[in-house]
Amino acid sequence: MAAMRLLVIGGTVFLGRAFTDAALAAGHEVVHFNRGQSGTPDTRVRRIAGDRNDQAALARAAAGGPWDAVIDTSGYLPQVVRKSAAAFRDRAASYLFVSSISAYAGSGSDETSPLQPVPDPLPDAMTPDKYGALKAGCEAVANEVFGDRAIVVRPGLIVGPHDPTDRFTWWPHRVALGGRVAAPGRPARAVQFIDVRDLARWMVGIVGKPAYRTFNATGPRVPATMQEVLEACRAVAGSEARFEWIDEAFLAGTDVQPWKEMPLWVPESDPAEADLMDVPIVRAIATGLAFRGLRETIADTLDWSLTRSPLHAWKAGLPSAREAELLRAWDARAR
Repeated sequence: MAAMRLLVIGGTVFLGRAFTDAALAAGHEVVHFNRGQSGTPDTRVRRIAGDRNDQAALARAAAGGPWDAVIDTSGYLPQVVRKSAAAFRDRAASYLFVSSISAYAGSGSDETSPLQPVPDPLPDAMTPDKYGALKAGCEAVANEVFGDRAIVVRPGLIVGPHDPTDRFTWWPHRVALGGRVAAPGRPARAVQFIDVRDLARWMVGIVGKPAYRTFNATGPRVPATMQEVLEACRAVAGSEARFEWIDEAFLAGTDVQPWKEMPLWVPESDPAEADLMDVPIVRAIATGLAFRGLRETIADTLDWSLTRSPLHAWKAGLPSAREAELLRAWDARAR
């Protein structure tokens, strides 16, 4: 593939950072357009300073083109995405918008399945309860403005080093501590997620030659079970962790929050939510999406996690006291 000129909106946090790594490794030119507030500036690339809400700043970024593609990893509000898409419409060959599998409405999650209705009126800020619907609205805007030059990527849970959400990182960390670990639901329950580096490398590859306009992007090729994930965490850490598999109904009855307090747990009793762990990825695999081994992802994530302050405030996972309380309640259930 010939070298491309790529403009990344953001570029310094998690997926934007990984995309930059992958694009540079492939020999492409990368420029970041951001405010410089969400991450450390990357000295390897040129930066255009500006806020994506600022029309003058967008005009400066557009003038730096033409661009082979604009990569939008940080669009959450349709009205904001409309500004950036309109600014680059005549200055970029394509616009890759990173959406989410949360955009789907109800059950069914292949690329042709219905999406959530867009909120009307549009809110001024993204809230978790409207995340998927707003992503659906952002997709609609990108497709409207760029037409068949728009590429929409719907990732599942993105994991790996530098993840700011802790929604996967907590498991390698917790298992490495050893002891009795509260584990959610059935051990054989399937889970899906994708290493940010695998996602980024594939995204670089599809920018120049998308076979489709919309892709699901999660992994692995064959969904892993929760037991396989936790046992891999134990093997990587060399810990003596013991897993206590707690029934989903019991977790719900003790108000344990899926994703937030128990990462990777999506209740199987909720068909709409359970579909988020059964997403077809045939298109992405056919266009080159490949996966590193689970243990490599876990090892690299754990190594990175250990570089953070021991006082790091975890954004996901059960606090130790809460886990101990849950295990005591589980033990006492039959008394």
